[in-house]
Amino acid sequence: MLMPKRVKRRKQFRGSMRGKATRGNKIVYGEFGLVATEPCWIRSNQIEAARIAITRYIKRGGQVWIKIFPDKPVTAKPAETRMGSGKGSLEYWVAVVKPGRVLFEVAGVPEETAREALRLAMHKLPCKCKIVSRADQEGGDDSEN
Repeated sequence: MLMPKRVKRRKQFRGSMRGKATRGNKIVYGEFGLVATEPCWIRSNQIEAARIAITRYIKRGGQVWIKIFPDKPVTAKPAETRMGSGKGSLEYWVAVVKPGRVLFEVAGVPEETAREALRLAMHKLPCKCKIVSRADQEGGDDSEN
């Protein structure tokens, strides 16, 4: 499971997920990418499940990049606990994802293989996603100028 080695503060506020992703919204390393289309928190075990789904399908051929990291701690209080007595203990780590963020990138495999691997990974994640190729992104950027 992914998590930070150490953090400055043990517990964090929830924060907001307004707006679109301004960083990590372009395919940089691979040929195909999985892009989030809605805001969500993705837990470390969901990232791991998606990674396993991709690597299993491409049978260790090609290369996979994970572009998100769960660095936000989420706390929870035990069940049937009265209100008060402080914030709960740390339960799991999440990556905050905004629309347009590239979650995974794949390279070194044929297009059908890459698309199917990313489709399988999409089912493991809690938010709606779309599969994008680097050629599509570069073509889209030219038309905007």
